[in-house]
Amino acid sequence: MSGILIVAEHTRGALADLSLELIGAALTLKESLGGPLRALVTGETAEDFVSALNRPGVDEILVAKTDNPHFDAAVNEEAVVSAALAVRPALILIGHSASGGSFAAAVAVRLGSGFAADVFGLEAAASGVKATRGAYGGKVNVELDFPDKPVVVLTVRGATFKAPEGVGGATVTPLALALDGVKGRCRHRGFEEAPASNIDIGKAEFILSIGRGIQDEKNVPRFAALAEKLGATLGCSRPVADSGWLPKPHQVGLTGKVAGNCKLYLALGISGAVQHQHGMKHVETIIAVNTDANAPIYAVATHGCAMDVFAFADALERRIG
Repeated sequence: MSGILIVAEHTRGALADLSLELIGAALTLKESLGGPLRALVTGETAEDFVSALNRPGVDEILVAKTDNPHFDAAVNEEAVVSAALAVRPALILIGHSASGGSFAAAVAVRLGSGFAADVFGLEAAASGVKATRGAYGGKVNVELDFPDKPVVVLTVRGATFKAPEGVGGATVTPLALALDGVKGRCRHRGFEEAPASNIDIGKAEFILSIGRGIQDEKNVPRFAALAEKLGATLGCSRPVADSGWLPKPHQVGLTGKVAGNCKLYLALGISGAVQHQHGMKHVETIIAVNTDANAPIYAVATHGCAMDVFAFADALERRIG
């Protein structure tokens, strides 16, 4: 087995940025592992994404036509397993996203491969691949290798590897799928639109994010005003969005947005669950304020202050006038 297979992800006609970041991740290992770099894209209109995936370093694009334009975990699982059996890669990279997480482990089980999720570091090892990911609630980083596994499946964290620029010279190969016997297929019923918002968490350089520590919806305007004074974009944790205190586009985390361009992240009253850390723990400077000195957020924070968020806001407001 040799080479790398990356699995592209798309929604509503748009290729996910993470798909191109997977190419960047693969290129860090391509020379060491040897063999071709292939990209797999599935869907009723899979060929529409060939041009976008044809980046420098990609040798071949596998196009798996299906009978549905929408994502289906069971179909993607079948497509990746079929591609793996056909091209025999040593490494398979899948996005660590809600979609990727729904089938990646199943692929690993069917292939009998090594597996790790939420990987943010890759390097070559004597055994083939060494992957770095967080552990113990993000308190430590662990390095994993897979010495007796001919193939390894990894889900890769978004906003971690840089997508290559330019146009490549990949060949395009159709991949036939037998879907009649696939169990657990789903029926797409529609998209539920998020409330309109004029913010883009993914592009914000400075984010002031609030969590359950602000206690009540009536306190949101105060922190929104503070964010505006500081020139920050207002973000939030999932409980705040799920409670309807802020629209979904403000949410940072696994089921929200990744703060991909953020340089400074101010977390107020956020405990720092793994799902939230997925969207922000890569940020260069993280300042956390939480009354609980043992909150998980402090494991990834650059600076921390165990105090009441309202007292902190009072002091900050006095400082900026």
